Amino acid sequence: MRGVVFDRSRAEGSRVEVVDDLEIRDPGPGEVLVAVKAAGLCHSDLSVIDGTIPFPSPVVLGHEGAGVVEAVGAGVTHVTAGDHVALSTIASCGACGECNRGRPTMCRRAIGMPDQPFSRGGRPIHQFAANSAFAERTVVKGVQAVKIPQDIPLTSAALIGCGVVTGVGAALNRAKVGHGDSVVVIGTGGIGLNVLQGARIAGATRIVAVDANPEKDSVARRFGATHFFSSAEAEGVKELLPTGADHVFECVGRVELIRQAIDLLDRHGQAILLGVPPAAAEASFLVSSLFLDKSILGCRYGSARPQRDFALYAELYREGRLLLDELVTETYPVEDFAKAVGDAEAGRVARGVLMF
Repeated sequence: MRGVVFDRSRAEGSRVEVVDDLEIRDPGPGEVLVAVKAAGLCHSDLSVIDGTIPFPSPVVLGHEGAGVVEAVGAGVTHVTAGDHVALSTIASCGACGECNRGRPTMCRRAIGMPDQPFSRGGRPIHQFAANSAFAERTVVKGVQAVKIPQDIPLTSAALIGCGVVTGVGAALNRAKVGHGDSVVVIGTGGIGLNVLQGARIAGATRIVAVDANPEKDSVARRFGATHFFSSAEAEGVKELLPTGADHVFECVGRVELIRQAIDLLDRHGQAILLGVPPAAAEASFLVSSLFLDKSILGCRYGSARPQRDFALYAELYREGRLLLDELVTETYPVEDFAKAVGDAEAGRVARGVLMF
């Protein structure tokens, strides 16, 4: 079967390629085999390729997908063959203290334990983010396969599994944006746009989008921005929010923007970090600036409970309150992976979707 494989151990250097000779094992107890139909290209996939996110290789990339259940292992009862599912990256155990506190994103068995369900020429290949959606089929834990209504296009449903759950979830679950709050979103790529609509859904009054590309003004406003600026240091931001913002989301992953996010906070404000800088990157800020009850929050996967949140987002989409179709700016056959990467790196698409 086809899939996108990244290998940094090759003698001729790192390489990412679309192959057609992948093999995958059958689902075991508690697992689901999914025929992937659509998969979003996220910057986290690109970060594995460029080394920003260290990950063992060879690895089948992709982590934002949707498809149709082909088979289930023993003990799986919530989905069956033929069901449409969106794929979560959280392979939580369901039995530890964090899972029982309703924090599956903090499950230690769901972090840093890559499986190897794929092989190629007899060589085992790692699974990225417990998911590997850039393959015609993948095997995931039952908890990762979330049933969705069949009237939701799979190209749109795929985005629920990363960009939507991370951005909207950061606003609703982690920051807990409230009615009348002020919000600044730095970076309006796939994650930033979803933070914007999460803030809109939560009832924020002033929602400020910041992006160096002025062409993103109109799309940012479509997703919920009330104002747009090309720099967080622009005078317009300070004029609009003279005492600062209640919530500032950094969605780019640059340490200088993290500093700007903290500097933009009002008293009791919070900076939520969603962008992914290099693993060893360090950021600086004035410690004294935090003494007025300001906070810096990390956020993993929108602090989500996928089986609950995916269903919520699907219903908001069906009600017309959550935009999904509008996020998909281009679709590509998997053979055009290189073009999809080029468009994403150049900022020409909010989200490109690979089709199988």
